[in-house]
Amino acid sequence: MISSIFSKTKPVNYLLLLGFLFVFFWLMHLLHFKRDYSPEQYVFQLLLLGFLFFSLFLVNFMVQRNQITGTNSFAMLYYILLIVLFPEVLLDENAILCSFFLLVAGRRIISLKTLRNSKLKILDATIWIAVASLFYDWALLFLILVYIAIYFYEPKNFKNWLVPLSGLLTFVLIASGLLVLMGIPDYLLQHYRFSLSLDRDFMALWTFNTKLLFYTVLIVLTAMLAFLKMGKLGLGRIITIRLVAIYLGIGLVVTFLKTNAGVYPVLITFFPAATLITKYVEVIKRPKVKEAVLILSVILPFILLWTQGIMK
Repeated sequence: MISSIFSKTKPVNYLLLLGFLFVFFWLMHLLHFKRDYSPEQYVFQLLLLGFLFFSLFLVNFMVQRNQITGTNSFAMLYYILLIVLFPEVLLDENAILCSFFLLVAGRRIISLKTLRNSKLKILDATIWIAVASLFYDWALLFLILVYIAIYFYEPKNFKNWLVPLSGLLTFVLIASGLLVLMGIPDYLLQHYRFSLSLDRDFMALWTFNTKLLFYTVLIVLTAMLAFLKMGKLGLGRIITIRLVAIYLGIGLVVTFLKTNAGVYPVLITFFPAATLITKYVEVIKRPKVKEAVLILSVILPFILLWTQGIMK
């Protein structure tokens, strides 16, 4: 049943997933985490919800436009299921905004495979990663993904290797000018500390950290299985999947570097994780096995959420 509903990209799928995300967002804030907001804060939360909506569309656009997955809605479904698995991310506005801008950067990086307007795409990706780093300083590690993409697609063009430096310089100049106008000229120096979250209270985060550990192991195993079953894909699609896997690896590094009480950057890994899970599901040949995997994937996050609610 689940495979029949989400095996195609129908408008009703968007309505189902966006409607669920809207309801789930407010249930978590108001009932699960018992947050109380002023009218102005409600407006801000609605804005964050809008960024989540656009993130979902970006995920679908990236996997469909670049033919990373088949013509289905599984990537969007798994993106939302991962939010159900880690509802804490809904409380971290930095996670939502950083993830959104990294998705915008990722879209430009993946589109480098067309070999058209490469320098402009590299410049755009660099600037968007720099914008994302305003929310998590360690997000600058995603510049590694830019250079890896250059190595994959146009390594012999020396100018391409210099474009990210131009992008960073452009970002610094524009950001510095805006910060001077805002009266906080030293913000960049104070923000980019690249400190490690070694002072975390493990007992306060033991449930989240346990989920994070199992999630990391599971998604790495899923990625390995997916790669083993994708041997017949063309070189271009294999390179794209490799970029997605590297995106996941960098995201996990940032997650472990930044996770602390009230800071949940694991959201930045949901796009590559959802994509790799989708690839694994797609290569399952037996319909009954595929349906069983989908049902388990849907049920398990809700069971863990219910268990977490009981243990609070």
